[in-house]
Amino acid sequence: MEKLVVTGPTSLKGEVIISGAKNAAVAILPATLLIDGICTIENLPNISDIKISCEILEKLGAKITWIDKNTITIDTRNITTTKAPLDLTSKFRASYYIIGAMLGRMGEIEVGMPGGCKLGARPIDQHIKGFELLGANVKVEKGTIYAKAEELHASPIYMDIVSVGATINVMLSAVLAKGTTIIDNAAKEPHIVDVANFLNTMGADIRGAGTDVIKINGVEKLHGNATYSVVPDQIEAGTFMLAAVATKGDLTLKNCITKHLESITAKIIEIGGNVEDNGDSIRVWCNNRPRKANIKTLPYPGFPTDLQPQMGVVLSLAEGTSIINESIWDSRFQYTDELNKMGAKITAQGKTAFFEGVEKLNRCSSIFFRFKSRCSPSSCRNSSKWYNRNI
Repeated sequence: MEKLVVTGPTSLKGEVIISGAKNAAVAILPATLLIDGICTIENLPNISDIKISCEILEKLGAKITWIDKNTITIDTRNITTTKAPLDLTSKFRASYYIIGAMLGRMGEIEVGMPGGCKLGARPIDQHIKGFELLGANVKVEKGTIYAKAEELHASPIYMDIVSVGATINVMLSAVLAKGTTIIDNAAKEPHIVDVANFLNTMGADIRGAGTDVIKINGVEKLHGNATYSVVPDQIEAGTFMLAAVATKGDLTLKNCITKHLESITAKIIEIGGNVEDNGDSIRVWCNNRPRKANIKTLPYPGFPTDLQPQMGVVLSLAEGTSIINESIWDSRFQYTDELNKMGAKITAQGKTAFFEGVEKLNRCSSIFFRFKSRCSPSSCRNSSKWYNRNI
């Protein structure tokens, strides 16, 4: 078990280079299965989900060469099986992108139900609906998903709810389908745009990514012999921005797209922080105790649900009483119990939490958090024990 020992109080100061986006990378890697050739992927985050994704691809027959810790070449010309390793696909949620990619490439796939973090009910019904409208037959039996299609054909698809995963998965399966597929009520997150840009670089014809209507004109094949760099991680950048405010620090974040951070920037300014936009970098600093604010999580371009806990830490230290409304996932307020052990005054009721700000949090030596796996404050899928003092 990994352990991080944090000694405070310390104001965070300095420069940070933001990693490639995990949410984009875990979709781009399966997307390489659609390519009849070799491609190079740069700016991959150095995290366990990426390494597991690569291992799954290798089990399917892909050949992967690591150029450095953030760059690989992938040769997917010789896919040898349509059975994904169940022990690996069950380790993280984004493994479901294998379904869309393999339906497009091979017309068939057997994969385990996706695993991952516990955020309440996270069904894949919209994914299955999309696959079936494109002509696939999908069955779920004993924790395994079986999907098969004699031929995929274009279809209009309306998403009953805005779903990032379903939008990407249907996009993957429609790239090689005959005709024009239109996804209506599509999600608009930056990593959806990044996956579409990657596929277009390889010869796909996808238009409208980043809007709520995406049009995919099916093509006969995708070519390789191209290099693509993963977009910077919006959530990692937002985490550092909020860490600068919480610690009354001064951070400059490099390799980020400030357009993707506008909802976080607006709230930081509202609570008394300072933000300097320098195009491909952003500086955040805060000299005083944050002010209260009300937050509601929303799909992009709204305030990201993945930054809600980080903002909760900031508001637990703010002057006055703040409110966070979580509109996307259940069980997002589990972290508040741990903050209360450190002296916070938070009352969580369903999808709403009230934060009565305190001047500081105190040391607690028995707190366990479960984080996503990445090498930064937004990290680590392994259970990690944190020691905190006077943050």
